[in-house]
Amino acid sequence: MIRTRFSLATVAAVFLTVALSPLANAAPAGARAQDEAALRKLVADQTEAWNRQDAAAWSKDFTDDATFINIVGTIFSGRAEIEKRHAFVFGTLFKGSRSEVTVRNLLFLDGGVAVVDTEHQVTGYAGLPPGVQATTPGVLRTQMRYVLKKTRGRWLIVAGQNTDVKPAPVPAGSSPAPAGH
Repeated sequence: MIRTRFSLATVAAVFLTVALSPLANAAPAGARAQDEAALRKLVADQTEAWNRQDAAAWSKDFTDDATFINIVGTIFSGRAEIEKRHAFVFGTLFKGSRSEVTVRNLLFLDGGVAVVDTEHQVTGYAGLPPGVQATTPGVLRTQMRYVLKKTRGRWLIVAGQNTDVKPAPVPAGSSPAPAGH
């Protein structure tokens, strides 16, 4: 009988430890608010860098070994390549463009890892990459997802993916609206 009580007590203790462990690992509310503010600032700084067409500033928060999948599915490896490719598009297709970015979701995972989902609206571009169409006339919308890791108190992007939002399909039997409408 004693063994049974001990086993039940042990099972109960293990259950409570497992059930309450997310609470033990949860960041204090103040720390979580600071992390959220830091991530939102990172996105805002990157948006400002885009609007200045400053590839070095746009890429500064990527890790040296980050990966980035661009809007057409090309994989860039490392901050240096990400910066180089953005310098190219800032000087060509997206020269003079403006981006407005909205953070849609912030998800904090264990171990100082976060996922940030954003929506981008880019206007004023000179052209679009092959296969990419404006979502609506003059506006390119994309969904960006970043995976970030907090390292030595700083959030850094370890992976990113940018996906264009396709234009709405034209209903059968109708013609697309003329450009500029």
